[in-house]
Amino acid sequence: MSPFSEIVTYHTLLDPIMHARFYHPAEMSMGQVLELSHENKHHATRVLRLKKGNPVTLFNGRGGEFFGHIDHITKSSTTVRIESYHNKECESPLHIELAQAICVNEKMDWIIQKAVELGVTCIQPVMTTRSIVHLSDERSSKRLQHWHKIVIASCEQCGRNRLPDMKSLITLPQWLSHKKTNCSSNDLHLMLSPITTQSLRNIAAPSLNTNVALVIGPEGGFTEDEEAAISQAGFLPIRLGQRILRTETAALAAIAALQALWGDYAGS
Repeated sequence: MSPFSEIVTYHTLLDPIMHARFYHPAEMSMGQVLELSHENKHHATRVLRLKKGNPVTLFNGRGGEFFGHIDHITKSSTTVRIESYHNKECESPLHIELAQAICVNEKMDWIIQKAVELGVTCIQPVMTTRSIVHLSDERSSKRLQHWHKIVIASCEQCGRNRLPDMKSLITLPQWLSHKKTNCSSNDLHLMLSPITTQSLRNIAAPSLNTNVALVIGPEGGFTEDEEAAISQAGFLPIRLGQRILRTETAALAAIAALQALWGDYAGS
């Protein structure tokens, strides 16, 4: 089973009465009766087996969540009546942008799913010299739609009410050029490297609401030219321990370490 299949079916492992939670991108208000999307309707009635009167939680990705209950179910539609709004947030104070070198489908899906759970603000797929996967414009567009669904499903599962920004695939030089012209002097730029001796503990703690950009290489690592270009763009090389990590391990271990040191796990 692929990681994406795990995301789609996570609700089946939980109590549907307590954990029915859906992304609904439209504006919502108390007392409103709204119709679930075809996909959410199918998941609510065919997978979770929800019935009329069962409680649900809806969020539109812009903060906060709405509580309500299943109001009506027919073969063609399922409606929800909104009863209350809760200004609940669970975002990290650390704004992390993950620039991940594109890798094979299952690994990329896994990285996106877990990065969302760990609290990243933005995910930027990048094409590198040693990237195994090469996508045409059409395939890239389809993959972006697929990745966006993973982001949504991950937010439904982990309780986030704001959708991380899922960017379109670009080349590493394009991304570095963008960072050079659009970053603040307070931003922190980090690159995982197996040859450096510097660790996160050697770096001064960033100030509140600092933007952290983290770039992770592909299965075969960055080339020497790419590492030089990344360093010239102001990125600090860091290493996590004494072992060389796979690309899917490196990304998640680095995000978890950032959150533990400076983010929403710090001091807990």
